[in-house]
Amino acid sequence: MSHSPNAATPQEAAPLLALATQFLKTGQPADAIAPLRDAALLQPSNAIIQHDLGLACLEAGRVQEAIAALQQAVANNPRYADAHFRLGIALEKLGDIRGAILAYDRATRLLPSLAEAWFRAGALVSELGHREEAIGCFRRAAATAAKTSYGRMGKARALLIENRNEEAEQVLREALVADSENAMAYDLLGSLLSELGRFEEARACFERAIAIAPLLAGSYYDLVRCRPVTSNDGDLLQGMQAALATPGLDAGQRLRLHLAIGKAAEDLGDYSLAMQHFDAADDARRGSGSFDSDAFSIEIDRLIARCTPELIARAPEVGSPDTTPVLIIGMPRSGTTLVEQIISMHPEVGAGDELNFWNERGAAWHRSGPDGNEKSFLARAAADYLRVLRAIAPKAGRVTDKMPFNFLWAGLIHLAFPRAVIIHCRRTAVDTALSIHQTHFHPSLAFPTGGAELVAYFRDYHRLVDHWRSVLPADRFIEVDYEELTSAPERVIRRIIATCGLPWHGACLRPESNLRAVKTPSKWQTRQPIYRSSVARWRRYEPWLGPLRALVGDVPEPGAGM
Repeated sequence: MSHSPNAATPQEAAPLLALATQFLKTGQPADAIAPLRDAALLQPSNAIIQHDLGLACLEAGRVQEAIAALQQAVANNPRYADAHFRLGIALEKLGDIRGAILAYDRATRLLPSLAEAWFRAGALVSELGHREEAIGCFRRAAATAAKTSYGRMGKARALLIENRNEEAEQVLREALVADSENAMAYDLLGSLLSELGRFEEARACFERAIAIAPLLAGSYYDLVRCRPVTSNDGDLLQGMQAALATPGLDAGQRLRLHLAIGKAAEDLGDYSLAMQHFDAADDARRGSGSFDSDAFSIEIDRLIARCTPELIARAPEVGSPDTTPVLIIGMPRSGTTLVEQIISMHPEVGAGDELNFWNERGAAWHRSGPDGNEKSFLARAAADYLRVLRAIAPKAGRVTDKMPFNFLWAGLIHLAFPRAVIIHCRRTAVDTALSIHQTHFHPSLAFPTGGAELVAYFRDYHRLVDHWRSVLPADRFIEVDYEELTSAPERVIRRIIATCGLPWHGACLRPESNLRAVKTPSKWQTRQPIYRSSVARWRRYEPWLGPLRALVGDVPEPGAGM
């Protein structure tokens, strides 16, 4: 008798597969794993069994095991499109965005009609800031399956990226006529309506999405941000707390749900309960990956050492003379959205929102060493960036980019565009950190959201910004303090507009009137007149600050040019 594991016949594995199939049909994927694993041991080269094992693990929430099985499936059969596709889903759940995109790409190359793979790839490349690639993926989803859910959603997402919001709304409403139980369409429509400031309509959409698909409980995060939660909202808070027990709720949805409960509890004045849930959300984020504070500090050292005063002084020789870009940088939650709303009220300005361009070019430049200073690298980067900006606002004299993390690349940006304006937004450190702790960020961002890691991140951020302040020209690197902006709006806003080289326009004093769609967690606040109630918010949470208490009293150096 042979002892080779491949000697098993299909008949030996058949009872195990039949049992697994029964478990899967009755919604018991966790119970299907053991018989599938035994069948895979009997027939290790059988890609179908490995795929089914991966699918069962995926449905049971055992993502790492799913990835291992699906990787074995595609190793056994590299042309197995469904296995590549489900491997993409598993990698996406794990937070491996680039790995997921690669898996979806392989799946669609093998089977171009996989509309859901096109759609998912489009969503991920959009998160990474690849505008045109995202539009292409979404349009392929629409073209390959126009009358399906993913086809309709793909068409809507492409229109949204192109800022064709009215058309996108129409497509989403048509999708809901075709399928009144399309939870994804309700969720996407809710997001669009909230970005447009139509908050009550948005709330109704989010409520409907959750009612149809309880596993979308993370949509409560957007629902509670449509307006402050009040005692008139009945059992909303209790309903969200109960939703935490939803069977099969994945980690990402659970994280957003904790943040939603925290926001509601804060609105109702229960700061202790709020912080419990904000801390629970941070614990969940830590569970999906850790942030290496020591490595980040070393990278900051490298940036400071590379961007010497001598290098920065060469900018006029090597950079583009174009004045289009207005970079709005700073820590997340420091007022970057407010500043972009102010500037983009000017008729000569287009709003680019948060572009991932410099995060990618900056990383390449950082890896390249001194060769990255070459004029050809900077010329290519400048030309490519201008193409992005002009695609967003072809006729605007200035186009904003409010990616906060561009604070890492201020030196490189100045080398590429020595005449561009870089506006650094600052806010009291502990208030900023607390707001970060209460906000959902995409898992692809390498960024801590609480604890000692966030405190260390602030320290390194301050070190780098101190360096930019010392080496960049004061008329190109200006600073806006949130506290000053909210206490003396007109004076600060006039300085901002003048620094951008624009004639004064009174509409800039009314950022709450900006009609553009606003893609920020603080959509409701963005539609309010400039207010000061977020100044010194940390005092409400003083007993529960934990490690963030170390940031109390951190005061940055006085601004330059503001």
